[in-house]
Amino acid sequence: MTPDGALRFELPRISLPGGRGRQMSEQPLEPELEAFLLRIVPGLAEAWRGCTPEEIAQVELIAGRPLPSFYRWFLSRMGRSMGPLAYPTLDFSAQRVLACYADGLISTDPRFLLIAYETDEMMSEHLFYDFSASTREDALVTRRDAEGGPLSDMFSTLREMLARGALFRFRVRKMPQQCDGMVRGNNPDFLSHLDSAMSRLGFTKPISTGHRCRLYDRPDAAMICDGLPRGGVENRLSFTLGGSSDGALRRILGEVAMEPSLEVKVYRWTPELR
Repeated sequence: MTPDGALRFELPRISLPGGRGRQMSEQPLEPELEAFLLRIVPGLAEAWRGCTPEEIAQVELIAGRPLPSFYRWFLSRMGRSMGPLAYPTLDFSAQRVLACYADGLISTDPRFLLIAYETDEMMSEHLFYDFSASTREDALVTRRDAEGGPLSDMFSTLREMLARGALFRFRVRKMPQQCDGMVRGNNPDFLSHLDSAMSRLGFTKPISTGHRCRLYDRPDAAMICDGLPRGGVENRLSFTLGGSSDGALRRILGEVAMEPSLEVKVYRWTPELR
């Protein structure tokens, strides 16, 4: 207890074999995502820095459960620095997470685990794992106040958040022309039709995703489709598509719209068309 009477959460010191600073494993736990990020993010291999096994164990102690294997990979690769993948105001470091709990800013909760602290003082919400929606060795990412309150769900998994952010920043936004819109189908299985159309157009899916996210890439274009992880309409997703010209994007979207079960609407062009 501190002099002012507040309770302080003290983290025990934990020693694990392997020495300080070693990676959790020599073999990547996320080969698909790791290969994708290293391919599209310049300088990532030299800039990212993982945290120690001891720090990962301390985070797991706070969570009160085994950490998702994806989060273990993330901490082992980027638990100290995300390099070029860093978000402007979000601190994902293990040191910040541990400090927030040690200082009593965040209280332990079996459902939620802080994974990113919002450093912008104008913003009061931080990123948490919601373990009530664990999936695919990962968990839902939501925003909420440090003391609790309403949730603002962001992504079905941290894996999808990182991959989407990387594809958006280092592929879509690098393209001369982009457009935003919505794609929908006449049944909840519409994504299988979208996958087929994009495959015929030469796009690959760099990582596996859930039913509220799709990522597509080819040398001259990239596309992101996503929607709210909980709630919302199941048969539609928003999209952002980037490519060499508006003509190239129109051809891609035209081919997608040729699928009998799919409908495409464009809401905005960037830069605006004249």
